[in-house]
Amino acid sequence: MNVQRVHSLIEAYGADHRRWPESEREAARALIAAQPTAFADALAEADAADAWLDAAPRPHVSAALRDRIIAQAPTAGRGWMIRPHLNKLGWALAGGWAAAAFAGAVAGVGLSSELTQSVRADAVLYQASATGVDDVEVLG
Repeated sequence: MNVQRVHSLIEAYGADHRRWPESEREAARALIAAQPTAFADALAEADAADAWLDAAPRPHVSAALRDRIIAQAPTAGRGWMIRPHLNKLGWALAGGWAAAAFAGAVAGVGLSSELTQSVRADAVLYQASATGVDDVEVLG
């Protein structure tokens, strides 16, 4: 257990050590007891945030809403099966986009090699003339 891990626990779970993971709780408490000034500000800030969150009103779900959600749960997620023709249309559109992307990549690779050949040829000629013997040196 180190100082950074204790700060991470305080940020994630708050100042109440009962909310921290049980496997790290005792080691963190021992480090806080050994170095209380290192954690005073973080604990005070987390304690204020805990108090603010605890003061927030708890949501209340009516029994009718709960029963309606539970009743609809077995059929949830089956809406796409109602209109299978739309599902096929979606796959066709996705396939079209994939084909267009692939064609664009192939065309880009093919054109880039064609367009860069003349640039490479110019570079080779320039390097050959730069390192070769000049006519002025030979003829004087």
